[in-house]
Amino acid sequence: MKYSNIDLNGKTILITGGAGFIGSNLALHVQDNYPKARVVVFDAFVLGHYKNLRGFKGETIGGDITNPLDLERLNDYKFDYIFHEAAISDTTVADQKLVLQANANAFSDILKIAKKHDAKVVYASSAGVYGNSPAPNKVGEEEAPENVYGFSKLAMDSLAMRFANERNMTIIGLRYFNVYGPREIYKGKTASMILQLGLQILSGKRPKLFKWGEQRRDFVYIEDVIQANIKALGATKSGVYNVGSGEAREYNEIFGNMTKTLERNVEVEYIDNPWSFFQRHTEADIYATKVALGYKPRFNLEKGIGSYAPYIVKTYESELK
Repeated sequence: MKYSNIDLNGKTILITGGAGFIGSNLALHVQDNYPKARVVVFDAFVLGHYKNLRGFKGETIGGDITNPLDLERLNDYKFDYIFHEAAISDTTVADQKLVLQANANAFSDILKIAKKHDAKVVYASSAGVYGNSPAPNKVGEEEAPENVYGFSKLAMDSLAMRFANERNMTIIGLRYFNVYGPREIYKGKTASMILQLGLQILSGKRPKLFKWGEQRRDFVYIEDVIQANIKALGATKSGVYNVGSGEAREYNEIFGNMTKTLERNVEVEYIDNPWSFFQRHTEADIYATKVALGYKPRFNLEKGIGSYAPYIVKTYESELK
């Protein structure tokens, strides 16, 4: 499905982190809908996996965005658009220098490349910037990250707007909330709780939730994230926008939806939460995203889980059973 009137055929597009969860879905979407586009995937293949790119016919570069020698390979191209998805996305990584180097410092290098190519940039920010500030979460209000990951994403947002203003660039930041959907299996422990619950349910184990399952999160299906990225290409000015469903749902409710959809009767096990920085309630205020980008979520939780469930079953049977 095309989400924009912008024609990417004949354009050269870079997707950093293109073998990862969101990046690979984006690469295949562009390929399927714009067969004459030149799509270049750049990935370190740490969290990304070659299996995510099965069927991909574009160009693949194995490289680390923190390595200047690897980035030099991008000089062989003239990019029209850059989707920057590469990052350390594990919120439990405590090495502050490592996270800031991979997320904020490397982003600066990507922006310099974009300026050289006169390319429009769409990059992955995160709802992690809000920490435990009151929901609904609105860009520019009460951004108080609880971990270095969220801090690094907030630093990226500030950097993006400075580059945009000082260097006359168009840069769009998308603050993803809890994304779930196909091709996230290789994220391991950082995969969505929807996938992890599904795999636990199918294996017959008692799924684990933090006590007492009353936490609320805004879960957004991968197709809506792809929609937001494609529509962001049409933005006429720089900005940072939330990408979520616009609705927070309780963990207990998610568990109930999963057992119903997978037709399994299992009981949940409640455990202590070991993470002091855990976000207890996130909910995206998407009004500005709708107005500026034309974004409109197509999947609520029930529709998203329904669409995802066959893939979860297939993943369990082929990878884990």
